[in-house]
Amino acid sequence: MAYRVVQWNAGNVGRRAIIAIQRNPNLELVGCYVRDSDKAGKDAGTLAGIEPIDVVASQNADALLALKPDCVSYNGLWANADDFCAILERGINIVTTSAFITGHSLGEEARNRILSACEKGNSSIFGSGIHPGFSSLLGLVAAGLCDKIDCVSVLESVDASGYASKETWESCGFGAPINTPGLSDTLREGSKVFSEGVRVAGMALQIPFDDIRFDASFSAAVGDCDFGFMQIAKGCVAGVNAAWQGIYRGRPVVELKYRWKMGTKVEPDYPLHEGYVVNVQGRPNVSFTLKHSLPDDEQPSSAIEAMQSNLITTALPAINAIPAVCRAPAGIRTYADLPLITGAGFVG
Repeated sequence: MAYRVVQWNAGNVGRRAIIAIQRNPNLELVGCYVRDSDKAGKDAGTLAGIEPIDVVASQNADALLALKPDCVSYNGLWANADDFCAILERGINIVTTSAFITGHSLGEEARNRILSACEKGNSSIFGSGIHPGFSSLLGLVAAGLCDKIDCVSVLESVDASGYASKETWESCGFGAPINTPGLSDTLREGSKVFSEGVRVAGMALQIPFDDIRFDASFSAAVGDCDFGFMQIAKGCVAGVNAAWQGIYRGRPVVELKYRWKMGTKVEPDYPLHEGYVVNVQGRPNVSFTLKHSLPDDEQPSSAIEAMQSNLITTALPAINAIPAVCRAPAGIRTYADLPLITGAGFVG
């Protein structure tokens, strides 16, 4: 039987999640929660841009949880410990793309509350996305070829204007004057979930990190830029080059890095790979670049359509994990302890 799923939020990523759940015979969409009153009462399929699917979006969270779904697909912008606990305590599993992987960046008190909710409800929570999240799995797969591992590194190197989320980028310092005090601290706070991705790799490789460190540099726009969903003035942050590093025996052994630019007018400038660069230094050395794009018959005709590939690769690592998470022991689950997650149900 299909796993019964309630979709939580219908924003950019949530809409792709709705489409994926509806199209996978192993899943059944039974409800859709929205915070925006303008979306309430509308068909979830209509909100996602597909045909109506007879699931009406609602702001009544209790009524949706009373449906007793097997899982909630949670796609809020940020992790919300109160929401997570309310769902998990009722015995409902969660997959999420909302800046949650291990929960450590939420603080010890919030993480312990989530663990207690999992225990009370005999439920599990799994967080992913492409970077961080799926990217850690890519690095671990590459490291599986080696008999000596010095460092596992994954770099996301992309034009950030391909992901239209003003709140996300502003939380990382984009648009702020380049000389803003504490800019590095802003980026550290806005990207702290990457430290959780480092932790997952450490768990899988059985590395007791001495420390997890962060380093960043910034680029400024050389002219005023308008990306539609946000504007960046000349002299303001339009590029970042940063790394989260797991330190072991005094050196970085796991690195999750990101090189983001808004457009091409930044200084200092740096090249983009437009993909995910995996490098394992060891014996042997292993390297490759992951790129994704829409099928030839779905070539984008607008900036919104061009963003769909990024939204799919954000949503699907969580959606594809639903069966494994529903079968998993209670607790916070990660790629380090789940079985192989595939695209089962999407072939054909």
